[in-house]
Amino acid sequence: MSVVPHALTPRNAALLLIPPLLWAGNAVIGRMIADLIPPITLNFIRWVLAFVLLLPLAHTILRRNSPLWAHWKHYTVLGLLGVGCYNSFLYLALQTSTPINVTLVGSSMPVFMLLVGALFFQQHVRKRQIAGALLSIVGVLVVLCRGDWHALANVHLVIGDVFVLLATAAWSWYSWLLARTHEPVEARSNWANFLMSQLVFGLFWSAAFSTAEWSGLTGIADPHISWSWPLIAALVYVSVGPAVLAYRFWGLGVQRVGPNIAGFFVNLIPVFTATLSALVLGEMPQLYHAAAFALIIGGIVVSSYKPRT
Repeated sequence: MSVVPHALTPRNAALLLIPPLLWAGNAVIGRMIADLIPPITLNFIRWVLAFVLLLPLAHTILRRNSPLWAHWKHYTVLGLLGVGCYNSFLYLALQTSTPINVTLVGSSMPVFMLLVGALFFQQHVRKRQIAGALLSIVGVLVVLCRGDWHALANVHLVIGDVFVLLATAAWSWYSWLLARTHEPVEARSNWANFLMSQLVFGLFWSAAFSTAEWSGLTGIADPHISWSWPLIAALVYVSVGPAVLAYRFWGLGVQRVGPNIAGFFVNLIPVFTATLSALVLGEMPQLYHAAAFALIIGGIVVSSYKPRT
């Protein structure tokens, strides 16, 4: 079954702008508390807190007679990709790779979206989508090299970059599955129920990955948590913003415009990250930030443009 997207209206664009902004904040916060908590454990705790936040809104979906259990295979896969894998791989990548490498490899998201759609979901890739992908990637590269193309020559791939590729592939597949309509009506008609349905199974994956981390299977020596008020505040943010709200808006946006178009908005993350980092570190945005933003927005417009007939 092919996905029939709606137009990229200002409302739909706003829905897809909010998640990259929240996820950019997630990246900044993640760097700030990297020494306070292991990366995969950070992902697990944030989803546990998100589960608690959603419980008053979506507890009915957990009842024994809920249709959720008849669709457990579907939600097990969504939970694995969206809850268990994506941020676990991303946080883990930052342990062995530099931020510029992580963002550079992650900028391949539109390409992954197009490939997954074409290979597994019978989606036709149009020339304007390819052109839009190239424009957006160029915009990301402008941010990464800070307007100096020679800086890209210093990038060297490490094992962390492989984790980013896995994270990007997992999120692309997750986004395409969001556009399918196999979930029960009770979950589909209520965003909290829909996210809770993924959390029920995703927490098992995330707990398993966190257990492997504390067992030393991920290569992190002496994992520990240094509890403090800054860490608690950070956990509250990553649970409410990047976890609950971002997933809510992303799900709506993907369902309205389709994964191919939504994938381009992910490339706004490094632009927002650069802006937030500038605010946190006191560094003023540069001219290349504006150029990159124009290129990425241009890629979104080109890829979503539909000529009148």
